[in-house]
This record gives sequence, structure tokens and C-alpha cells, in this order.
Amino acid sequence: MQVPLTAEDRAILALEGPQLVGHTCKVIRLPAGAPDVAELRDAVARRLPAAPRLTWRLSGAADAPVWLPDEAVDVAAHVGAVRTDAPLDAAGLRREVARLFVQHLDRSRPLWRMDLVGPLAGGGAALVWRVHHALADGTTVVRLARDVLWDPAPAPAPRAAPEPATAAGAELASPAGAELASPAGAGPASPAGEPRRHDLAGLLSGELLPGLRRSPFDARVGRDRAVAFAAAPLPDLHDAARTLAGATVNDAVLAVLAGALRRWLEHRHGPIHALRVKVPVTLHHPGDAAGNRDSWFRVDLPVDEPDVGARLAAVRTETALRKSRHDAQELDELMARLARFSPHLARWSERLQRSGRAFALNVSNVRGPDRPVTVLGAPVDTMHSLAEVAQHHALRVAVVSVADRLCFGFVADPAVVDDVDVLAAALEREASELVRAAAPS
Repeated sequence: MQVPLTAEDRAILALEGPQLVGHTCKVIRLPAGAPDVAELRDAVARRLPAAPRLTWRLSGAADAPVWLPDEAVDVAAHVGAVRTDAPLDAAGLRREVARLFVQHLDRSRPLWRMDLVGPLAGGGAALVWRVHHALADGTTVVRLARDVLWDPAPAPAPRAAPEPATAAGAELASPAGAELASPAGAGPASPAGEPRRHDLAGLLSGELLPGLRRSPFDARVGRDRAVAFAAAPLPDLHDAARTLAGATVNDAVLAVLAGALRRWLEHRHGPIHALRVKVPVTLHHPGDAAGNRDSWFRVDLPVDEPDVGARLAAVRTETALRKSRHDAQELDELMARLARFSPHLARWSERLQRSGRAFALNVSNVRGPDRPVTVLGAPVDTMHSLAEVAQHHALRVAVVSVADRLCFGFVADPAVVDDVDVLAAALEREASELVRAAAPS
């Protein structure tokens, strides 16, 4: 049965071209003893029926594309191996991932591919999994990983009846990254039957109108890419954000990124001003079948603020305002109305939103598995997300959690950001500073 592409799917497909790929990517670090490519192919083939989306390929007319299920997916054409002559160190792995990242997926097949890259220095391999964004956004890819990649979760041990919890006990029992899973990341919903507050002036000025300054990443984007990775302890960031400013993990992500950008900018671009970033917000709900379902809001990162606590407080103030106004949902509804009543105006608005002055870079944050996960018995050390840059946005940051780690992935055009690994290292230092700032003196 054919499945029509949604408007979001088609828009993402249309962005791909000679200079830009259209996929998202997961880089999964596996230790020594990781499965080989034959074992991985066999496991994916056995579990593929649990993820029918991974059997869909593009079909139909160019102006009305559809997904057509492929009853005989050749898993060997989708799961391969990259063997290097010598073990790859960190820089070598980054180069190999960047080489794979810029390769377009074959549109005659379902739009995904896994490559087992290794050996790595110190042992193990990296699983580089590309999935076209038209087929699945970050939240959907996490679900697909559960369906075809992660070993099933062990059955929970029987538990005794819990004792009545105090308020403090209940707080400690909640998962450290709970904010990452909140539908729309938009805070409490309005009471039943009560309409949300519509602040059109705030929405237009905060989310649609471009800024006055060009960002340091506003440049024509070429074909080459550089990638980098960083990681931070999720529980420590969660606790530090709450202690310092009553903030969330999402706020901490933006605050440490602001600090890293400050370190990077102060030696390269003279005076430092606030940078506006675009923050995708998931509108997925449990059980929905959509491949892409998100909106966004924009936040001014205080990269001119040297104090990590003050940066966190400023970010929290901004995100709280966006959440209280339900900007992401309001924007989604506004764009849907525009598309219905004035397609020309909707297209003009979308072009405006993609301009280099609308925002400096895109920063996405997706909640991954909240437990340690394994692939055919091999424990996953880290899982980093990579997402493509865009014209006039030569840097992209994607964040995903796995168990107790928060993993950051950076993609850049090296002609604009020729040292993205320096930016990633600066982020890890900023995360450590945020945790130290919250520690008892």
C-alpha cells in the first residue's frame, strides 16, 4: 500500500541537492568484541518486519511522491563494513565519518544505510547509521533503533510494594533527563477546554522576523564536511542546572553551548554579540506514526556573558518565555493555516525562516534510551547524532542522550569552521565548569 509523503517530508526532500545531503546520522561506538558485518546483517534482517518504515522507498510522480513498501529489501545493500588498514584514532574516525556523511543515499532503495567502521584504536568499531530525514526525524530514528538495533531490555525483577514517597523522594525517582521526553518540550499544557494564550506580536518578533546582524556561520555552504563529538554526564548536568537556576537539561545544553561558542568566537570574530539559535521542538506523541512531527522556537544565546551561572539563568528565562507562550505549537498552527489559505505566503515565510539572519545555527536535542543498551551483546559506549548544515548556516549541533550520557554531534563546513573539534572540546570544558559551579563550596 502506498503512503503519501507529508508536507514536512516533501519539504525536507526538496532541500537536498549537490551541496547538501538530506539524512540524519547516528554514530554508535561499540567496544572490542562488537558484532561483525555478517552478524549485524542477519540481526537487522530478522528484525526488519518490526520497523516497516525501513522498507519504504520513494515512488510516484515528482510532484506527488509516495512511499512504496519494498517486500524484498536487500539488507546486504544497506548494511556494510568499512575496514581501514590501520586502527583509527579519534581524528581518523572523524574523517571517516565525514566521508560517509556527505554521500547521498540511493533513492532507488529504502533511504537508510549502516556502515560498521573499524578497527578503532583501543579496539571496537563505530556503527555509522544514516537515515534520510524525509523518512524519519531524530525522535523516529530513536524508535527505529529500539525496533531493529538494541537488544531487548531485560525483564524487570519483581519489586516489593513501594513505601509512601515524600515529595523529595518522588523528585529523586524521576529520570534525570525527563525534560528531554516532554511532548513538544513546551512545559505544562493549558487546562482542558481553555485556549492557549495567543501573543501574535511576540510570536512574530521572536520566531519569524530576521535579526539585524549576520552570524559568523552565515556563508555559502560547499560540499565538504567536518564532524566532531563531545559528551557530558547527564545526571550531573541535570542536577547542576536545577541547583543553579531551577533550569532543565535542555537549558543546560544551550548554556554550555553558549560558553563553547564564546571561547571559539573571542579569538576569531572580534566583538561578541548574542547568537540566535533555532531549537527544534518535537510534537510527537506516544504511538503516533508520523516520521516527521516537529516545530521550533528561537533563543538568543548569551555568548557575551562570561559567567556560566548567569548564562544558564539567561537561557532559562528565554526558554521559559517561549514555553509559557507555547510558541512552538502556535507557530505550527500558524504555518498550517498559512499553507491552507495562502500557499504563496507560506512559501515566502518558510524562505524567510531559513535565511542566515533568522538564526545562526540549529541545535536539536532528542531523548534516547534511558537505560544502557547493547547491540548483539556489545554495550553501547556513546551514541552521537549528526545533522546536516544548511545554506547560510554552516554549523549544526545535534544532541542525544543514552543512559547516563549526553552526546553532542557537530557538523560544519570546514571552509567556514575549520576547527570544529576545538569547539567540541570547549563544550566539554564548559559542561565541567557548570557542574563545578553547582558543587557545594
